[in-house]
Parts: sequence; C-alpha cells; structure tokens
Amino acid sequence: MADSIQAKLDNYKTASFDSRFPNQNQTRNCWQNYLDFHRCEKAMAAKGADTTCCQWYRRVYTSHLLGLG
Repeated sequence: MADSIQAKLDNYKTASFDSRFPNQNQTRNCWQNYLDFHRCEKAMAAKGADTTCCQWYRRVYTSHLLGLG
C-alpha cells in the first residue's frame, strides 16, 4: 500500500478541485490542508505509523502557496 501511495505522490502535479471551497479565493482551502497535514502527522506519529500518507496534504497546501492550485 505504501508503494501505491508513494507512486501517486510522485505523479501528483497540483491540487484537485475541492467542493468544500467553491470560490476562486483558495486561502481557506490552503489553510485547511495545512492544518490537516499537521494533524495527520501528529496522529500517525502517535500511532507509530508511517506518515507518508500525510504528504498529500502538504503537496496541496504548498501548491496553493506557489499559485499552482
């Protein structure tokens, strides 16, 4: 499973549409993904699990920061 997640992360280009944030201004979307990334990392670290699944959130919020999303 980790291999398929890593393959998806390697091929990921930019953030997809999120229906929770339909407006053009994506600031809230960026902020929510930033929070989700850190929550995910904290939760996975507490379980002693692999945190690579959390990288999707990081890629989404950094793509918005760079203006790619």
